Amino acid sequence: MTETFFPYRLDRRWRPMFRALGVTAADGVTLIEPGDEHPDGLLLATYGRARVTTPLTNVDHTEISGPHRWWTAVGLRLSLADDGLTMGTNHHAGLCLGFVEPIPRVIGLRSHSALWVSVAEPEALAAAIGR
Repeated sequence: MTETFFPYRLDRRWRPMFRALGVTAADGVTLIEPGDEHPDGLLLATYGRARVTTPLTNVDHTEISGPHRWWTAVGLRLSLADDGLTMGTNHHAGLCLGFVEPIPRVIGLRSHSALWVSVAEPEALAAAIGR
């Protein structure tokens, strides 16, 4: 089983908030290649106590975006435009993952059709996912 880890780019200005949410340098996005245990592969995103897991085959598309306003990109939050979930550690750049089937809700009242993560290398994560 091959795992590839993509850490978040942690903006030092938000350290107190990250501490309160339990976000550390060990958080980020892990891709697990298909194998016996996970025939469709697996995407695991952690953000302190929040966790998202979904088969890699559930990722429909990716889109690199940024920069954003800090108040819309930093923290664990819902999108005001749709049911997307943000796991943000900086406002410079990140990767939006759109899903075929919404993932179970992490916060809020509805499942999430998208996840935005502010990994240090969004281009590399997009290439590794291949969509």
